[in-house]
Amino acid sequence: MNITSLPTIRGGMHRRKRVGRGIGSGHGKTSTRGQKGQKARTGEGKRPGFEGGRTPLIRKLPKRGFRRKATGQEPVIQIVNVEQLNTLPAGDRITPATLKAAGLIRHEDARVKLLGNGAVTKRFTVAVHAASESARAKVTEAGGTVELIVPNQLQRQGAHVQATERAR
Repeated sequence: MNITSLPTIRGGMHRRKRVGRGIGSGHGKTSTRGQKGQKARTGEGKRPGFEGGRTPLIRKLPKRGFRRKATGQEPVIQIVNVEQLNTLPAGDRITPATLKAAGLIRHEDARVKLLGNGAVTKRFTVAVHAASESARAKVTEAGGTVELIVPNQLQRQGAHVQATERAR
């Protein structure tokens, strides 16, 4: 099947409205835009949230909560449960690259958090950005370890915090 084999449906197609072609067309002179005013002008579209010149609602509402200044977006955190680690070979060092290769996460650059849903039957060394207490307990109970990866941006801040703590 292709587009040429599709049947035409009565009323499915409309002729293009040709405006500004004289009074005999019915769409001449003002070209269906009426008389003067904002909607008669070129580039007439108003931006989303425009309320005719009064202070829009979005500006009246107070700002609440934390907002990242760099992008205004929350960092993407990918979730991996401990039961999903059983699909990987025992004794391996599991990193975000390993999880990406196994198809357990989508992006190896984003942060990864290990959660404690399920049970671990193999021994692993897991390197992730964050882990819940139950996930750490289950991995260590199976004879493995959990290492925390500090993102590059936070490494500098962490070094600063450690230096100030040592100075006290």
